[in-house]
Amino acid sequence: MKKLIPVYIRLPLIFFIVFGAMEYFIDSGDRPAFIKYPMVSVFLFVFLFLLIAIEVTISAIDRITYSLLTEEQKAQLEIDSNLSLKERAWYKNLMQKLTKTEPLENEESLLLHHDYDGIKELDNNLPPWWIYLFYITIIFAVVYVARYDLFGADDQEMELKKEMAQAKIDVDEYLKTAPDLMDEKSVTRLTDAADLAAGKEIFTTNCAACHRVDGGGQIGPNLTDNHWILGGGIKEIFHTITNGGRDGKGMIAWKGTLKPKEIQKVASYILSLQGSNPKDPKEPEGEIWVDKDAPKTDAAVVATQTDTTQVKK
Repeated sequence: MKKLIPVYIRLPLIFFIVFGAMEYFIDSGDRPAFIKYPMVSVFLFVFLFLLIAIEVTISAIDRITYSLLTEEQKAQLEIDSNLSLKERAWYKNLMQKLTKTEPLENEESLLLHHDYDGIKELDNNLPPWWIYLFYITIIFAVVYVARYDLFGADDQEMELKKEMAQAKIDVDEYLKTAPDLMDEKSVTRLTDAADLAAGKEIFTTNCAACHRVDGGGQIGPNLTDNHWILGGGIKEIFHTITNGGRDGKGMIAWKGTLKPKEIQKVASYILSLQGSNPKDPKEPEGEIWVDKDAPKTDAAVVATQTDTTQVKK
């Protein structure tokens, strides 16, 4: 294969095959894979450079080896080479059509009459393969201008804007159901025993030092009555735990320590402490919390749901 295909065709062929395989096997969306994954492209360019270096080295070795041959060996090699070329006449004809190379014996007729320090130039025509590629670039340019400037196809800036808009929609949809990305607007109260048990464990580990294990209050306020400093609904408690209490004298923000799902569980557990009447509770602080979303039909139910949200600071 090495003798069948010249190096100046073999190397670009390998290069385009590798890039074509990357485009085929790598899912890069709307953008070409070599743009979306530039490091892969860099690797392929380095790979091509190494191939060129190897080819140059092999060619140099071949030239040195040939110079060391005897005249008889060179003659025999020339005979073998000619026989090989005759056997591959179809390939020779193809290369002649693509390159339009002149025989070596015509060199004198192609030699230009100027000399630069012993360097002379041949008046060769451009090879057809190069001209074909040049025509292809012209056709591509015409199609490109017509597509984007005349027919108004989306350019890169417009594609980016559309992708960003779609990404925002996707993120918003994900946030609606992602438990670890919930906020005070989407949080709901948990009532399952397993969730409350997990909330109790979090409360005992992180909150009992200030609020006591039974929630009766110590440094922090009593969590078992219906008086709240920053609101007593699930959304308010979630907000207070996440962002901290009053400036300068409230508790710290726990958003850097606890995940949103964990804050939801501990907030729900705090609400379950309402009316538990711990021993020697701390005096009420703040105002009586009335949940505006609570049903108005039963005063007792309203009083219970009053204590449905945020940790007192």
